[in-house]
Amino acid sequence: MAEIINMPRLSDTMEEGTVATWLKKVGDKVSEGDILAEIETDKATMEFESFHEGTLLYIGVQEGQTTKVDELLAIIGDKDEDISGLITGGTSQKKEENVTKEVKKEEPAKVASANVEIPEGVTVVTMPRLSDTMEEGTVATWLKKIGDKVSEGEILAEIETDKATMEFESFQSGTLLYIGINAGESAKIDSLLAIIGPAGTDVSNIVANFNTNAGTTKTEEPAKAVEASKQDNPKQEVKETVAPTVVQTSSNGRLYVSPLAKKMADEKGINLSQIKGSGENGRIVKRDVENFTPATVSSAAAVGKFVPSGQEDFDEKPNSQMRKVIAKRLAESKFTAPHYYLNVEFDMDNAIAFRTQFNTIPDTKISYNDMVVKACALALKQHPQVNSQWFADKMRLNNHVHIGVAVAVEDGLLVPVVKFANEQSLPQIGAAVKDFAGRARSKKLTPQEMEGSTFTISNLGMFGIESFTSIINQPNSAILSVGNIIQKPVVKNGQIVVGNTMKLSLACDHRTVDGATGAQFLQTLKGYIENPVTMLV
Repeated sequence: MAEIINMPRLSDTMEEGTVATWLKKVGDKVSEGDILAEIETDKATMEFESFHEGTLLYIGVQEGQTTKVDELLAIIGDKDEDISGLITGGTSQKKEENVTKEVKKEEPAKVASANVEIPEGVTVVTMPRLSDTMEEGTVATWLKKIGDKVSEGEILAEIETDKATMEFESFQSGTLLYIGINAGESAKIDSLLAIIGPAGTDVSNIVANFNTNAGTTKTEEPAKAVEASKQDNPKQEVKETVAPTVVQTSSNGRLYVSPLAKKMADEKGINLSQIKGSGENGRIVKRDVENFTPATVSSAAAVGKFVPSGQEDFDEKPNSQMRKVIAKRLAESKFTAPHYYLNVEFDMDNAIAFRTQFNTIPDTKISYNDMVVKACALALKQHPQVNSQWFADKMRLNNHVHIGVAVAVEDGLLVPVVKFANEQSLPQIGAAVKDFAGRARSKKLTPQEMEGSTFTISNLGMFGIESFTSIINQPNSAILSVGNIIQKPVVKNGQIVVGNTMKLSLACDHRTVDGATGAQFLQTLKGYIENPVTMLV
C-alpha cells in the first residue's frame, strides 16, 4: 500500500524546506533507513531518511524547489501501483488536512507572539518533529539548566521519539531562561520546550500567554517562570506565586501541598494524608511536616489487639516513548500473527569444546550467542521460508540474512541488526554484537542500526533461564528463544553420562512458516550447533 511522504519539520522553527538533492529517483527501491534526499531548512542542510520500504513511485518536489512543511514530498509503494488518485484527487484532500493540521500546530506560537511582546533577542523553542511519524516527544535528559549560557550548535537536550533517542541542538545563542518540559516528561509536537535569550530577561508573560493560548494546565509552569526570573535577575524582587502540588487521595479528594513540604515528606516516608495543613485552604507547608508526629498506639492495640502500622504505597513511572512503542508493536504481533512454538534440546558438548579451542587464538573471544547467530544465519540460507516476511498481498522470501539480536535495556528491549550475518566470521559477529549491546544500553544506537531484520534471536541463557518463548518481531516470520546450557545426566550410546544441553524455542508465524518447514530449519540448525566445525567449512 502506498505511503505518502510529506515535507518533514527538521527544526523547531522550520516552516518550509528546499530539496537540495534527491538521492533516489522514481523507480528506485527504497529500504527503511535509506537516505531519500538532502533537505535545506532555515538552519542547515540535513539528510532525510525513509521510514518505509518499497519503490519510489512519485517525487512531488524537484531539486531546488521549496515547499511548506507537511506538503506532499514523495510517494513510496509497490512497483506499478496506481497512485493517480493520491496525486490528483487525493492530494487536494491531503493538503487541506495538512493545512488544518499546520494551523493548529502553529497556532499557540502565533497567538503567543501576537498577544505579548517578545523582547529583542528572546527565542521560544518548541518540541521539534524529529521523525516523519513523531507525534510527541519525551525529554530524556537536559544537558543545560536554567541560567546556563547556550551557544549556537550546543546540545540542549536528548529527546526520545517513537524511533530513537536523539540529540537536539540549539540554533540560538543566549541564556537558558526557562524549561517547559522536565526530564522524563512527554509533550506534543510544538509544545513549549524552552526559552533562550539575554540573561535577566523576564519571560513570565511569554510563558503565561503561550500556555493560555495552547490550553496548557500544568501547575508547575508559573513556578518555573518565577524561578527563571530569580536566577537571571537576582536583584529584582519577585513575589513568589508557586502553585501548590496537588495530591489525589481516596478519602479527602484533594490535598494541597507545597513542593518543599512534599519533598520533605517523601524523604521522611510520611503519608501526606495523615498531616493536617496549616496554610491557606488547608495547604500543607514546611512547618506542618517538621511538626508532624506519627499516631501512637490505638485504643484497640491498648486492649491487646494487633493493629498493623504499615501503609499501602506505590510508585508511578510514566511510560517512556520506547515502552509505548514496544507495547504497541508486541500487541499487534501477538494478536495478528498466529504464533506456534517448536521446542528442541541440543547436545552442547562439542560446542563447548569448540568454543574453548577457538578462544585460544590470540585476541579472540567468541560467545555461545555468537555461535547461535552464525548457525542461524547459515541455516536460514537453506530455509528461505523461515527468513520470510508477511504482507497483506504477498510474501517476501529474503535472499539476504539480517539477524536482529535482542538487547535488554532499562526501558525495555532494543533489537540492533547484524547485517549479512551469514557472510561474517564468528569474531566479526562477536565484535558487532558487543558493540551494539554497549551502545544500546547507553541509547546511542541509530535508527538505521535497528531496522531491516529478517530473523530475530532472544537469548536469556546468561540470566540462568532454562527455556522460554518470545513474541515475533514483525514483519519477521520467526524468532528463536535461547536458554541456558544445563549440565545433567544424558543417555549416550546406551549409557547414562554427564552431558551439557541447551533448550531452544522457535516461535513461527503460521501464515508463512508451516510446522514441517520450522522443524526442518531446526534440524539444519542442530547440525551446525552440535557440530560447530561445519560452520567453518
